Amino acid sequence: MNIGIIGAGHIGSALAVRLVSFGHSVYIANSRGPETLKDVAQKTGATPVTAQEAARHGEIIVVTIPLKNIPDLPKDLFAGVAADVPVIDTSNYYPMLRDGHMPELETGDLTESEWVQQHLGRPVVKVFNNIYADHLQNKGLPAGTPGRISLPVAGDDAAAKQKVMALVEELGFDAVDDGSLHESWRQQPGTPSYGADLPADKLREHFVSLGTQRTEAQHAEYLANHAKTEEAMAAQGIQLK
Repeated sequence: MNIGIIGAGHIGSALAVRLVSFGHSVYIANSRGPETLKDVAQKTGATPVTAQEAARHGEIIVVTIPLKNIPDLPKDLFAGVAADVPVIDTSNYYPMLRDGHMPELETGDLTESEWVQQHLGRPVVKVFNNIYADHLQNKGLPAGTPGRISLPVAGDDAAAKQKVMALVEELGFDAVDDGSLHESWRQQPGTPSYGADLPADKLREHFVSLGTQRTEAQHAEYLANHAKTEEAMAAQGIQLK
């Protein structure tokens, strides 16, 4: 396939390495221009381009940039891109370490990817947000292998979600349907599945136990969990790009 990746950070680069290794044609872009991506190109085998070129190249497009930078993407980013091309969103909300506080994401009314979808003006599919980049690049396993990691996939467009789930499987992970984009809160930071590398059966059980509608208590609990994680990361001097 032709795959466009917008964002050349840890997740974008990890995806590029794996996808190129499977023979896909991968274009990769960042906010500073293709001339700044020589090292990424050498490491991944992807072709450095502009964001618009990456979007127009893709049979699948991956947007993997800091959440706070989503509104800064070109307004014509998807001009000329067919409506049936899936757009993957990998973003996570880190208010303390990177993004600043976004009140609309703290009320519980919107999930992170619903907010992204509003800004992009395109349906998105949420995946690759709850796994470490190193694990994404190095821990994929053949289907049926014991200990295979599962990844939740959420979205409102059934056809787009199926294409994305097939890609997840090709990368060596069990794709687990996490329902609609409004239900993608179950894979956001602060939740038990975030960074947990759960097998598919355990992840499905976990989603059933949570239910589909986020309660006020759940929202408060996961915000608090995430705040503690950010505080610990800050104490360790960890910085997010």
